[in-house]
Amino acid sequence: MKLVTVLLLTGIMQIHAAAYSQNIYNFNVNNISVKQMFKQIEKSSKYTVFYRLDQVNVDKKINVELQDASIETVMKNVLKNQQLTFQVVDDIIIIKPVDSKEIATVTVTGVVTDGSGLPLPGVSIKLKGSGLGTVTNTDGKYSLTLPDGTGTLVFNFLGFTPQDVAVGGKTIINVKLVEESKALNEVVVVGYTTQKKKDLTGAVAVVNVKDLNKQASSSVNSQLQGQASGVTVTGSGQPGEEPQVHIRGFNTFGDNTPLYVVDGMETYDVSTLNPNDVESMQVLKDASSASIYGARAANGVIIITTKRGKGKVSIQYDAYYGSQVPKGGNVWHTLNPQQTANLQLIAEKNSGITDFTDPLYNPTGANSTFTLPDYITPAGAKNGDPSVDPSKYYVNPLYTSPDDYNNFYRITKANKAGTDWYHELFKTAPIESHNLTLSGSNDQANYLFSLNYFNQQGTLIDTYLKRYTLRSNTSFNITKHIRVGENLAYSITKMPQVASPNHAQITANNPDGVIAMGLREQSIIPVYDIKGNYAGSYGTGLGDANNPVAIQQRTKGNGSTVYRLLGNMYAEADLFKGLTLRTSFGGDITNSNDHAFTYPTYENVENSQINSYNENSANSYSYNWTNTLTYQKLFGKHSLNVVAGTEAVETFDKSLGGSIQGYYSFDPNYVNLSTGTNNKNTYSDRSSTSLLSEFARLDYVYDNKYLFNATIRRDGSSKFPVSQRYGYFPAFSAGWRVSQESFLKSINWLTDLKVRGGWGVMGNQINIGAKDAYTTFNTNIGQSYYPLNGNAGLQPGFYQDQIANPNAVWEKDINSNFGFDATLLGGKIAVTADYYRKDIKDLLVNAKQLATAGNGTVPYQNVGTMKTDGLDISVTGNIRANSDLSFNATGTLTTYNNTILKVSDDRDYFSGDATSRFDGPITRSAVGHSLGEFYGYQIVGFWNNQGQIDAANASAQKATGDPNAVYQLDTKVGRFKYKDVNGDGVITAADRTFLGNPNPKFTAGLNLGVNYKSFDASIFLYGSFGNKLWNSVKYWRDFYASYGTAKSYTALNDSWTPTHQNATAPIQELDASTSSGATPNSYFVENGTYVRMRNAQIGYTFNVGGLKKAGIQKLRIYVSATNLFTLTGYSGIDPELSGNTKDFGIDEGSYASPRTFLFGVNFSL
Repeated sequence: MKLVTVLLLTGIMQIHAAAYSQNIYNFNVNNISVKQMFKQIEKSSKYTVFYRLDQVNVDKKINVELQDASIETVMKNVLKNQQLTFQVVDDIIIIKPVDSKEIATVTVTGVVTDGSGLPLPGVSIKLKGSGLGTVTNTDGKYSLTLPDGTGTLVFNFLGFTPQDVAVGGKTIINVKLVEESKALNEVVVVGYTTQKKKDLTGAVAVVNVKDLNKQASSSVNSQLQGQASGVTVTGSGQPGEEPQVHIRGFNTFGDNTPLYVVDGMETYDVSTLNPNDVESMQVLKDASSASIYGARAANGVIIITTKRGKGKVSIQYDAYYGSQVPKGGNVWHTLNPQQTANLQLIAEKNSGITDFTDPLYNPTGANSTFTLPDYITPAGAKNGDPSVDPSKYYVNPLYTSPDDYNNFYRITKANKAGTDWYHELFKTAPIESHNLTLSGSNDQANYLFSLNYFNQQGTLIDTYLKRYTLRSNTSFNITKHIRVGENLAYSITKMPQVASPNHAQITANNPDGVIAMGLREQSIIPVYDIKGNYAGSYGTGLGDANNPVAIQQRTKGNGSTVYRLLGNMYAEADLFKGLTLRTSFGGDITNSNDHAFTYPTYENVENSQINSYNENSANSYSYNWTNTLTYQKLFGKHSLNVVAGTEAVETFDKSLGGSIQGYYSFDPNYVNLSTGTNNKNTYSDRSSTSLLSEFARLDYVYDNKYLFNATIRRDGSSKFPVSQRYGYFPAFSAGWRVSQESFLKSINWLTDLKVRGGWGVMGNQINIGAKDAYTTFNTNIGQSYYPLNGNAGLQPGFYQDQIANPNAVWEKDINSNFGFDATLLGGKIAVTADYYRKDIKDLLVNAKQLATAGNGTVPYQNVGTMKTDGLDISVTGNIRANSDLSFNATGTLTTYNNTILKVSDDRDYFSGDATSRFDGPITRSAVGHSLGEFYGYQIVGFWNNQGQIDAANASAQKATGDPNAVYQLDTKVGRFKYKDVNGDGVITAADRTFLGNPNPKFTAGLNLGVNYKSFDASIFLYGSFGNKLWNSVKYWRDFYASYGTAKSYTALNDSWTPTHQNATAPIQELDASTSSGATPNSYFVENGTYVRMRNAQIGYTFNVGGLKKAGIQKLRIYVSATNLFTLTGYSGIDPELSGNTKDFGIDEGSYASPRTFLFGVNFSL
């Protein structure tokens, strides 16, 4: 009891002391201004000090030394020696002249609403020039006591235009705030700093990340398609394959990959970035916005900022699961086995064959028609034949010796109904993503941690992408002026080894890859033989393709794993007001390993009896150390932002690998580089580069109307010789916000109008190797081993492996840009348009060398020039019909026109590498034309009779004076007739011409969205217009002479015959000809225009009010579909075809993007 009494007395004394301490004050300050002392009083008490600047000398220095003083004593001490007194009214201390009368306070009340009359909670209301203020409640109401009935109230709310209202003795003031244009005040990240969008003078596309995340994809690049004007994205359906991204077309003859800046860390690879982590994305398209990145800016720059923690602790779970469905039906328009046999008979008749004996279809030669056999191996066998006795069958699929292989006895039934090789290869496959985020913030720190699991099984069997990503973004306020933080992401990515020979076609134009094998394999061939081993083209008359299912199933154990850490750490210090020092150290560390076992084959007409294993590992790192000093100052009508900095970048790459053959067991637990028996081969490689840079940026705004920007960067790269190591990249731009001028103020529908222009130089070093400035030597037994002194033994020597170019310099992109930004109807509509021109010089070309330079890889030299110009347009609309219904739309349009001006001093073109099985390259990049145009003979019809051929030959003999001249080689009735392009009367290689341009005339994207109460719906359409495509699939399927592969309906039903002369394909015959399908010609060129519904989504958000009791802040479910339809005239599977700079838009059998149907959930606590 005594203890309780003591505790109670102690508590009462503490409460009394606390109450007492709230009414007395202790100050001991010297040489402090009156203004600063007022702030000290407000900080130490419940009072707000109100005064007029014309009555109080706030700069007067005073000393205040008081202990246990009342507020009255404090105020008298502060105001002594000034003709002032004070009056305390509630929590307000009013400063007034000594001879003034008693002040009567005024209480002002009111309601603040938006343009639709809805109340706005949380609006800030302050008396201008004082600390007096309040905020509106949930009903938009407020009440504020003022010293008198004068002054001005300032109403401020995020997203609305601030409004000043004079009190004028009124006690009720209701205010309607006007919503400001969010786009204009949006803060965007640009080179090493940030700007409000209204102050931008360069061409910067701000991507709506919400629209990106509506598309189920592992890649932010894939999601970017059609979302930003000036950006062209071309991809495929293969999991893990990054699409091609071009910013304003082509900028070089080599690699056109843009530079990505992720949270300040610079990289060319964002394939491991979790799309759920992206907070904002900006695309820097012109020199004034991008040249601050100097030697790496020519291909454009994409700046990505990841999410940060905001507000109270939040746990968010976002997930989706769905199915990817390949195209249905007879996708490749394949003939069934009987139709294939009929086509073979037609081709034999057209080729003059009279004996129709055939091992498969007419073994005895007794029939005039072809009939299907019961077995294809042995060829032409029928049911009951002794040759198909199952007891004779012998195949050892895991054989290790040629003798064993030579004893095989294969028995394979004919699939008379026809094997659908497309759907044997492509199956419905699942896709799923799970993303968990923990985030939050307070005055001292913010944090975000996320974990993502992404699993996409490919529709092509045994292809997949599995990725695990962990992110940590934190920042801490060490003091009021010092901040530190980090942004780190760690990922593990697993996928098949698509770079191996059997998978190469998936990502490149390879006529011998797995998909090409699928479209080439005849339909009479089943997947498996009578014992469940693989069937194939082994035998007679079954073509030369390999079983594509066997390829995929044999390689499903092959794979690669990539471990990557990407991110940075930073520190910031405010040295004094407006001046901030920042240092950031970023790293990109990657380790990878892959392995592949090659099984021997037995089922094909051309088999490999070799088994082999290869294994590779690689590691690389790069770091960025960036230091910047930023000064920001507002003075009067002037706004100044200056950034200066340095940057050091270093990269290192190392790889190690080997291969070996001759395994006697194929058990994966046994196979490694130590257990093979012969032909061991090893390799290793390494390289490093460094870049040292200084840069500066100036942004100046006068009177919120006149804008100016200047940047300069100096880069020094180890890739270039010492004498050529440094490059300078300047840029300038200016803007005029015309709408701020008085002569446009009266136009109510015009919210903002800005015109802008810029010029600058961007550099490119991506296409030159680390060692290109040096002559290198290598050793190889076939090139540099010699018998010396008459000895039989070989002595190792060296040969010149690479010819040096010590004079290489940066590729330079001289860039001009003119555009405007318009915001209409109070922000409901926004339009941005830009015209640009890029004059690109010193392009690196591997031009021919004099023979005196010796052997070795020819170096790249700065001899090429190119011009690209075009138009970017973006239109955004946001319309709110009422409180329940709103609409939004965003449209983008991109054009680029690419013209080569010079290739080198000794030639005016270079050819592509893609030839398929033609007798020459498919593409040519030439002066006066665009990169990658299709090149060959122009078809003008068929030779419909011998008289036409004879007349053409007579004309050729007359034109040339050669009695033996012919108009065109390999002519025959029913074959193609080519155009005499140069008019010399004969068809030669000089008559080849440009047949089509794979570059689109324009691409466009359209996002449409609607929100009604708790429902939301959206669709996204994307289209490419005016481009041509090269359909090499026709080579295999429309011409019987092409290696006896599977054929199309066109070959059988729409090829030339004497009674069908207006056909699509030429006469079907046994022998290939340059006057049919053996040489590149216009038959293979098609219109590539298409429009695709990339995404459609419908969602429902549950009423949060009913879920808050359970702690649920948000619950949304949705269904989504991608690639619902494609409108196109292209006859191939998918008109979206990628490639490389020289060869793109070529279809060798593409990995088409499937339809995908998803169910998803967004859930937060």
